[in-house]
Amino acid sequence: MPEDGLRLRPPRNRVERRAIAWWTAQALALVLPPVIVLVVLGILIAPARFWLLLPAVLIAVLGAVYTAVMPQWRYRVHRWEITDDAVYTSAGWLRQEWRIAPMSRIQTVDTVRGPLQQLFDLSSVTVTTASAAGPLNIDGMDREQAAAVVEQLTTATQATPGDAT
Repeated sequence: MPEDGLRLRPPRNRVERRAIAWWTAQALALVLPPVIVLVVLGILIAPARFWLLLPAVLIAVLGAVYTAVMPQWRYRVHRWEITDDAVYTSAGWLRQEWRIAPMSRIQTVDTVRGPLQQLFDLSSVTVTTASAAGPLNIDGMDREQAAAVVEQLTTATQATPGDAT
């Protein structure tokens, strides 16, 4: 175990269950536009109909699998936890990543609410550190819970000695 007692371990808290619907909506927003464009063009351009509808069907089938599997899988993987010493995150679905950020390394804490997140009353919390690996993101949190987490982290980092580097 490291000297400071921090160790990489699975975080305890799941993201909000509404994140499944949010991730599903994101997947549909990615998959539907090219399918619709290809189908419309296939209807309008008779000589190229086969060559336009074939990729539309392939994208639709693969997109349906992606839309059905990815949100559920991400929900099982995405977790977070905040202790007195660190922020723990687990994220991803194909490429899964566990991260830990000691309180003394945290530089900024931000909340993001995109249009789809607002629709589902969700937020993302971004914890920026001096790490070259980039920030820790906790996606799919309840809006009020995210605000409380930002407040908790702000208070904890101000009280933690260190220069966040």
